[in-house]
This record gives sequence, structure tokens and C-alpha cells, in this order.
Amino acid sequence: MPIDAAKALAAEPRTGEIRWSAKDVQLYHLGIGAGANPDKDSPATDPDELRYTLESRLHVLPSFATVAGAGSPGVISGLSMPGIDVDLAKVLHGGQTLRIHRPIPAEGTATATGRIAAVYDKGKAAVLVMRTEVADAEGPLWTNDAQIFVRGEGGWGGDRGPSARLDPPAGEPDRAVERPLRADQALLYRLSGDHNPLHADPEFAKLAGFDKPILHGLCTYGITLKAVVDTLLGGDVTRVRSYATRFAGVVYPGETLRIRMWREDGRVRVEVGAVDRAGAPVLTDTVVEHS
Repeated sequence: MPIDAAKALAAEPRTGEIRWSAKDVQLYHLGIGAGANPDKDSPATDPDELRYTLESRLHVLPSFATVAGAGSPGVISGLSMPGIDVDLAKVLHGGQTLRIHRPIPAEGTATATGRIAAVYDKGKAAVLVMRTEVADAEGPLWTNDAQIFVRGEGGWGGDRGPSARLDPPAGEPDRAVERPLRADQALLYRLSGDHNPLHADPEFAKLAGFDKPILHGLCTYGITLKAVVDTLLGGDVTRVRSYATRFAGVVYPGETLRIRMWREDGRVRVEVGAVDRAGAPVLTDTVVEHS
């Protein structure tokens, strides 16, 4: 069996130094649509977007943590851990959970420690939980958990793991916004470090079962968090405490996302759909906890 759960869980963590600069942060923000002006009749950039794009005002959206230091040790690195030998074309990003311990600085050097935190048997697929903990000289910065589905690798009788499904939000959303995507959104976003050919190479995308390259799930993840921060949190990135989602469907560059938000006590529930495909679900079971 390509996945040996016991061996993967017992493997020594991988630790390495990561660095990022203000330029890396700006590139990430541009990759998730910062600076875009939805008003096509106005040539000027929205002044509020300068907090994401101008170095003298730069605030770091917490989802930058998923790519800081080029995401190392990240998903691709995790798939080469002891006990794991899988076909990249069978790999899908199933979900992401991010816990922020304190605001992320615009420039930094930190130590990232990555390990396989769990391996679940879903029958027709295996799920790997890849945990990355990052700390600098002042202490913990963030913890990332990536839930990775590997199709065709389940069925060995292992633990199925917890259910991530939540009851749907009640009533009409408090806010709903639409975010159009660039045709080259995936090509721009991949410059932040995720070079999986699924998002750029049409031939590889076909091998993986898609008509054309799809957008990175973590790009949609960042776009969505930015919408929540800008719409309901007053543009204050430091209010985000944690952010979790389940990737429910694919997104194609050039589509438009509809992001619906419900206020709850200390958190925002979010559902994201593809406008171009009758609101087909993209992100679900999505929660942003905040101060």
C-alpha cells in the first residue's frame, strides 16, 4: 500500500528556516486579487487596497501563512514523508485550518516544523492531515493544518476520523459580495510557491480528470478571507483568530465567486459558490473566528 499510516505518523518532523519579505506579502496579496478595482469606470485604485499593496502601509492578511517561505514545509514536501508514496494526479486539497497566535509581520524569519498529524481511511480515499507549526524568536506565530485527499488509497480498515460537516447557516446572509477572477489568476498565484502543474498545465489537468487547469484552493481561501476582513471586520487583519474551510468544488480562472457571510457571536460563517455555474459550492463549512 502506498500509504503506511503507522510509518507516516511515526516519522520525525521536518524542520527548516523560512523567510519572507514585504515583496512576498505584496505578491501574495496581488495573487488573491488585492488592488483590483471592481468599478470599471474608475481608473483609480481603491485607497483601502493600499494596506495590501503599498509597502509603507502593509498589513498581512493571515492566510499569507499558507505560502510564507514558499509554503515550506508544505503539501508537496509532506507527500514525500516516510510512509507516503502517492500519485500527484490523485491528490486533492480537501480542507484547511489556520490558527493565528499573533499578527504576522510584513518581513520575518521563522522556524517551520512539519509533520503528518493524522491519517484517515475514508474508504475510497485516504486523508492526510499535514500540520505545520511556525515560530520566530518571539514565540509561536501560526499553526496550519492541510487536509489532503488521496483518491484510491483508502480501504485498509483505519480510523475514518472526525466529520468536518457543519449545519448550514440559518437565514439570509448578513452580507454577500461577488469577486471576479482573472483569467490568469492561477498563473499569478502560483508565483507565491505552489507549483503543482494541475493549476497551469492543461495536459496534466486532463490526467487529473479536469477539462482545464483549476484555481488553487488556497487562492480561493485567501480571496474569501480578504472579503470577510474587508466587509465585516473593518479591514483589520489582526482581528482574525482562526480560519477553517472545506473545499467543496473546483474553481476555474475567469469565473466569478459569490461569497455569502453570516455574523455569529465571535465568528463569521461563510459559503462560497461559483456564479458562472449556478452557484455550485466551492467552499463550505467555513468559519472565521475573530476578536
